[in-house]
Order: sequence, then C-alpha cells, then structure tokens
Amino acid sequence: MVPKNLNRLAWMLGFLIVVISACQGTGSASNSSTPTSQENATPTSSPTQAPTLPSGMPPGNLPATALDSEGDIDSSSMATAKNISGGDVFVQGLYERPFNPNTMDTYFPYMDIVHIKGYKDDTWGYLEITLAGADKNGQLPAQYAAELDLNKDGRGDWLIRASNPASTTWTTQGVQAWKDTDGDVGGVVPMLADNTLSTGDGYETLVFDQGKGNIPDGAWVRISPNDPKTVQIAFKLSMVGSPSSFAMGAWAGANIDPSMFDYNDHLTHAQAGDPNQSYPQVYPIKALAEIDNTCRLAIGFIPKGNEPGVCKTIVPGRPNAPNAPVPTGAPPKTCPPSQCG
Repeated sequence: MVPKNLNRLAWMLGFLIVVISACQGTGSASNSSTPTSQENATPTSSPTQAPTLPSGMPPGNLPATALDSEGDIDSSSMATAKNISGGDVFVQGLYERPFNPNTMDTYFPYMDIVHIKGYKDDTWGYLEITLAGADKNGQLPAQYAAELDLNKDGRGDWLIRASNPASTTWTTQGVQAWKDTDGDVGGVVPMLADNTLSTGDGYETLVFDQGKGNIPDGAWVRISPNDPKTVQIAFKLSMVGSPSSFAMGAWAGANIDPSMFDYNDHLTHAQAGDPNQSYPQVYPIKALAEIDNTCRLAIGFIPKGNEPGVCKTIVPGRPNAPNAPVPTGAPPKTCPPSQCG
C-alpha cells in the first residue's frame, strides 16, 4: 500500500507537468514561423511603385534671350482648299505636310510648326516649337523633335524626339535621343535628294531612352507653362559632345522615324507626293504625310549664308526669303525626272 503522502506528491507532480506542457504549447503556437495556408491568407496589396526618376536636376527656365528664331509656314489658312502657300521643297528636305495622305481632307494644327526658337547655356541646349494649334481636347498628341547638325555640313548628327508631351513640368517620359554613328544620314549629298535611293539606317543608335542611358538626365520635354501650343525640348550638351555651336532644326509629326533620315533619300518625290497643287504630277501628299519640319537655327555661330539647311541660307518658299530667287546651281523647286519617276 502506497503511503497517503506519496499519492498526494505524485498527484501534485502530475498536475505541474500538465500545466507546464500547456504553457509551452501556447508559447510555441504564438511564436510559430509556419506560413499561413493560402486558403486562409488575407490578401495584401503592395503600394503602387512610383515611376523611376532620372538622377540629376531637370532643366530650369529657358535663358532670357533666344540665340536664333525663325517663322514657318502656317498652313491653316489654306487647309480647307487642301493646299499650301509654300514651305515644301522636297528635293531640299523641307516639308510642310500637316495633312492626312492622299485626300488631304484632314488638317492637323498640332503638327503644323509656325515658329521656333533656339537657346543654349553652359549645360543645356533648348528648342522651343510653337504649333498652329492643339487638338480638340487641347492636347498635342504627336511627336516633336530637335535635329542637330554639330559641324554645320547639312548632315544631321543627333535626333532628340519627344512623344505626346502633356505636362508643363519637365519630364523624360516619352523622350529619346538617337545618334547617327555610321554617318549615313543625308545620303550622298546632305539635305538634297539623291538620284539613287538610300539603303542607310538613319539615326540607328538609341543613346537615351526615357531616363535610361549613360547620362540618365540627358533629355527632357515639357509644354510651355505660358503657352499650351508650344513644346520645349531640352538636352544636355555633354550628351551630344559638348559642342560650342551647332545648327538645329525642328520636326513635328505623327511618326518621326529615325531610320528614315533623310526622308528624301529614302523616298522619291512621286512616292512622297507633294502638298502644293501647283505640281499636279506629284500632288497630293502620299507616303510622306502628317509631318512638318523647318530650316535650321544657328546656335552659337553667325551664319555665312552657305551652310546647308541653315535658315539664313536663301531657300525659295521659306518665310525668311519668300520671294528670293533660286541660288545658282541649286536644285529646281519641282522634282527632277529621276525623282518624279
């Protein structure tokens, strides 16, 4: 027979063991690292990731004074007549085509450049493009570009293109910088239409793409805070080789294709068509439509008058010399037989 005291002791020890086990079990459950099953898991939402911004500071306000400026033909007045008053000289690489192809019954004011200004400071180059108007929603839903000719020989070197700008704050969204590294932009004779169509690849090297590149803050765009019809493009001079001077032209269009430069070396005049009814053999515009460009501004230099494509060079049909005679030896305003086909 077990003594009564021993029974009591055994009972107390057993009770303590049960209590200790229960406490240990509770502690294990509360500190358990076992994942909750997917069936009982409560979905959690991740915070929306903010767009990655390029390093460095965006441009500030444009310099107070433009280094050069130029007007361009406003085609709105003759749009209903499906015609233009001038400004399109295909063989010289000048286009005034803010219309749809073939019928020319739709005019796009936001692809019609009417004025440009060029600026430069120690860090940035700037191009300001003023359009005839916005779309019916007050937007500028097209592409706008600055083309740079660093040595003023008529052969473009860089294309800075911005797509669908919508903000009055500087942004890299939609901005790309293309470089011609193999020197085939312009074909055989820069600016002028070559007799043999080019097989070149134009601006083939994408150097900057919306904040990505060796210089992640290399190019920006905004709508002018003072004018909803004006696009401002800024590019770091260090990205394009830190030139002290350069020629700079403007583009506006539905699709400014870097691989098609120069356009008049990749298309014949007959293929491209012409917006001027005075040339019925090639009217209306066809493959080359919904696009406008300008002569080139002189940034940091005084033109001598013989730089290919520069605005101060006499060009028939342009606002800077609307009634000027065709210079000796220049191509005719109409397309030559090799271009008309």
